[in-house]
Amino acid sequence: MTWLKEMFHTEKPIIGLLHLEELPGDPYYRDGTRMKDVIALAKKDLIALQNGGVDGILITNEFSLPYQRKVSQVNTNAIAMVVGALSDMITVPYGVEAIYDGDATIELCAATDAQFTRCLFTGVWAGDLGLVDRNIADTIRLKHYLRQDDLKLFHFINSEDEVYLNNRSLASMAKSLVSNVAPDCFVVAGSGAGNGPAMENIHEVVENGKGTPVFCGTGCRKENVADILKICSGAFVGTTFKVNGQSRGRIDEARVRAFMDVVKAARGE
Repeated sequence: MTWLKEMFHTEKPIIGLLHLEELPGDPYYRDGTRMKDVIALAKKDLIALQNGGVDGILITNEFSLPYQRKVSQVNTNAIAMVVGALSDMITVPYGVEAIYDGDATIELCAATDAQFTRCLFTGVWAGDLGLVDRNIADTIRLKHYLRQDDLKLFHFINSEDEVYLNNRSLASMAKSLVSNVAPDCFVVAGSGAGNGPAMENIHEVVENGKGTPVFCGTGCRKENVADILKICSGAFVGTTFKVNGQSRGRIDEARVRAFMDVVKAARGE
């Protein structure tokens, strides 16, 4: 049995993204907002995702824009507070992510009993944030220090919005990461939330990942999910679950249910 089947109790799991609203410390955290408001919206989205039938949930600070390369302590404290408020309601495997900051993400997982996480853990990338320079050696040692040996790491092999400062192909990156890092899973992203990766990119990582599971990280929709799951071991899904497929909307339970009906048919359930 694969660790994916053991954790999510199904082949080809779908992990729903629970996007938190702006948090204390974020520039767009509105005056007069309270954490109870953030928590209330997160609870509604959690219920919709679970009632809709997702196999797992990843809680992220999606709207902490612009993202920080090193996430502030107040931000991580706020994320942990939300997860704590949701914990008694969560009925599926869950993870937590502090976007772009692998070390903060590992610390959050340790503090919230998360079972898995996803992040841009490796490489040097250039984009609107400047240089995003990850130190996977320190991150893995931090994971060990915090006794998170069972925590599963989904590694973005490419970035949604940044350019890798190297001319290596995805095939070369997949091969070297398997040897040097031993990722639990690869995640292939498109050019931003709601935009799917090129299918040839997914094929390239699958063919060179030496058996490492590969997830679609963005752009998975009801219309394409069956084809994606023919290649991928699963997918992270966010935007398409929201009202009218709008990134700033709330989770629409009916859209989740319709999507998961297609997934179950593709999985032969």
